Amino acid sequence: MTTPNRSGTDCFVALFESLPRQGQGSRECTARTLRMCEQLPPAPRIVDLGCGAGAHTVDRAQLTAGSGVAVDRHAPFRAVVDARAAAQGLSGRVHALTADMTETGLPPRGADLVWSEGALYNIGLDAALPLCRGLLRPGGCLAFTEPVRRRPDVPATVRDAFAEHPGMGAVADVLGALTAQDYEVIGHFTLPEAVWWEEFYTPMATRIAELREGDEWPAEALPVLEMCQAEIDMFREHSDCYACEFFVARPRD
Repeated sequence: MTTPNRSGTDCFVALFESLPRQGQGSRECTARTLRMCEQLPPAPRIVDLGCGAGAHTVDRAQLTAGSGVAVDRHAPFRAVVDARAAAQGLSGRVHALTADMTETGLPPRGADLVWSEGALYNIGLDAALPLCRGLLRPGGCLAFTEPVRRRPDVPATVRDAFAEHPGMGAVADVLGALTAQDYEVIGHFTLPEAVWWEEFYTPMATRIAELREGDEWPAEALPVLEMCQAEIDMFREHSDCYACEFFVARPRD
């Protein structure tokens, strides 16, 4: 029986809040990126934009002595982040905040490190890079992932999938955007293809099957599952066309 008032948002939360991660990544990638973040203080103040359910937030707190705020606009993720942090004894160092990344209400120039995995592209780098600069103290670092084209002749399926983000370019385009906005590029690397599957697409496919076989969802909720399955299928077929790149940079203050 269909539960009254269920929606696409309910389906999205039911799918994503149970996943180990809400995007491509791994603890090893987090550790590698932290090693690239030069001259951080011993206990850095960190702002995490688009934290999802907080897997990389908790990893980062374990890998540093830092503390900070994990921001995501989806309110249900806040409880998941808090529970994950508490389970690892990190409640005093991880504070979850429900807010849009463009309107966090956080004080300016207070972060040693701004971190964002798979989120900045939602508002575009032209808007995201000034926003992150405004949160960073002088000398602070920005670490973020960005989808990138691996070749210029991507098929129509991929172009259509990223139609809402027409600014997706190659690695060189992101590096150019950083330079144009007066960031010093410290380093970057491509996330291994395996991290798309291990804690993201493989558990997502399992969860999609569970939700389809479980309680009946209203028609307006089903496109969420169809869209996510299509994303998995597209990467399986066209992973040679696009990738996810981790970038570390510092504003030139």
